[in-house]
Amino acid sequence: MNQNNNKTIRINKFISNSGVCSRRQADELIIGGKVKVNGKLFKELGAKIKLSDKVTVRDKEINHEKKIYLLLNKPKNYITTNEDTHGRKIVFDLIKGIKERVFSVGRLDRNSTGLLLITNDGELSEKINHPKYKMKKIYEVKIDKPLKKRDLKSIEKGIVLDNEKIVVDNIVILDKNNQEIGIEIHIGKNRIIRKIFNYFNYKVNKLDRVMIGPLTKKNLPRGKFRHLKPSEIRLLY
Repeated sequence: MNQNNNKTIRINKFISNSGVCSRRQADELIIGGKVKVNGKLFKELGAKIKLSDKVTVRDKEINHEKKIYLLLNKPKNYITTNEDTHGRKIVFDLIKGIKERVFSVGRLDRNSTGLLLITNDGELSEKINHPKYKMKKIYEVKIDKPLKKRDLKSIEKGIVLDNEKIVVDNIVILDKNNQEIGIEIHIGKNRIIRKIFNYFNYKVNKLDRVMIGPLTKKNLPRGKFRHLKPSEIRLLY
């Protein structure tokens, strides 16, 4: 939801919308000297501020929008950008009714399917995407020909792509034809799974993300989304 930065809002509503507390509790925080606006102590109950103002509660900056966490089972032929000038379908077309400004955490390319987390929480996005947090993602991959044992061993040991060694966390064969592969990885580089198999001259015909950390596709049909439970959000943190 695009907001005019000059638009004003009551300070207690700003705090409440951020998800910190209720409006009444926000008033108590203001009275208690816990709220600052643009670096200055703020004690005017009922006063309005601009949406562009920097607000901190207990010295932690807050966003006026309440945090939102959605889990989408992405279909094929959708891209993960917020808008597209070429008329292609975007994943945000699938979450009608969501008013908050949100973004996808990481990407799935147009031909890939599966779990995609959508939020307005930048801190959580960092925890999921940055390799240092080792947030696992599990994919099911179907390739165009049987995976050779020597290539499987090479992937397990790690390969060099774009001058960087890439090591998967786990890789298993899922079918008797050696063409369906399960792969676990915490690296969030763009198209990394396809690049791994392309390195050995395999074409990826299907790529489906089935897990992000503790989150799975259980009871989530393709093209549908749901809100995360508070317990799930805590597990991601």
